[in-house]
Formats: sequence, C-alpha cells, structure tokens
Amino acid sequence: MSAPSSAAVVTNAVDVGGGRLNIRRARYADSRDAEAIVALLDAYAQDPAGGSEPLSAHARQHLVSELSRRPAFSVLAFVGDVPVGLMNCLEGFSTFACAPLINVHDVVVLSAHRGRGIGRAMFAVAEQEALRSGACKMTLEVLSRNNTARGLYESLGFADYQLAGDMGTACFMQKWLISASNPL
Repeated sequence: MSAPSSAAVVTNAVDVGGGRLNIRRARYADSRDAEAIVALLDAYAQDPAGGSEPLSAHARQHLVSELSRRPAFSVLAFVGDVPVGLMNCLEGFSTFACAPLINVHDVVVLSAHRGRGIGRAMFAVAEQEALRSGACKMTLEVLSRNNTARGLYESLGFADYQLAGDMGTACFMQKWLISASNPL
C-alpha cells in the first residue's frame, strides 16, 4: 500500500445543511485527526449496529498508533470543522487475483448526520485510495438486518460474495482469541 500522501485527498466540498462537507484521508500523526478517529469509532461502538458497548481503554489509547503500523488508511468526513464520519480501511490480499484488496472495516456516520450522502462521499474517497494502491476489489461486512447500510452498499456496487452459484454465498465468521476488553 502506498504511503499516505502529505496532501489531503478532498472531495468537492458541498453544503449539507449546517456547513460544508469535506472528506479526506486521515493523517494518523495529526492529533486532531487521531482524536476524531477514536471519538467517531467509540460513537459507532456504542450504537446498536456497533454492539452497544464503548471502546475499551486499550483500544482508545492504542487504536491510531496500531492503525499507523499497518497497511491501512482512514477516511474522515467533516461538516465545517466537526468530524461526523469515519471509514477504516485495511489492506488484505486476494490470492485468486494475486493483488491487494481493501477491506472496509468500519463505516461511521454520526446519527444526526445520516441521510445526507456522507457515507457515499466517504466511499468515493476510499475507492480512489484503493485504486491508487492497486487494489483489485473492496470488501466489507454488514449486519444482515442493517437494511439502510446494505442498501447504500448495494447501490455502490457491493454484492454478496459468491464463487459458484451452487455453493451459495460467503458467511462472515469469527473466533475470538483474546477478549476485546482484555487484550494481550
């Protein structure tokens, strides 16, 4: 994955009721961006779609430094100077395509700002970054009953993953090796 550029990637700024919307790649070394990432992810974690639990003290303290050590990038959305949206994107690898892929791991838009096109605008910036890194595709996961998010993702061209039709679609599964509240 390419190193973060020093110039911010910004979409065309547009009015979204209450201010101008600016979307750009986060700068992990910038304290304001770091604070925005943690605050927005914590808000998402406390939302029912994020599990209704605040981030652990460990995650709050180490999240941005750990993201900066990995092939990852984050996209921030601001209305005026207020951070209202976040996407955390992690590089993976497609063995079949023998090329990098970008997994959209978190998509956050604060509830008071939903329905204004902020998520769609963040995806446009993330896709530009993915193409710049040579990624062959973008992936994400969505809860089966999060119909609003699923509708957005489908309108952007995302679909259930499947190889051969008679084998069905992929399921996202997990196995915890450590507790999120009690990390190594």
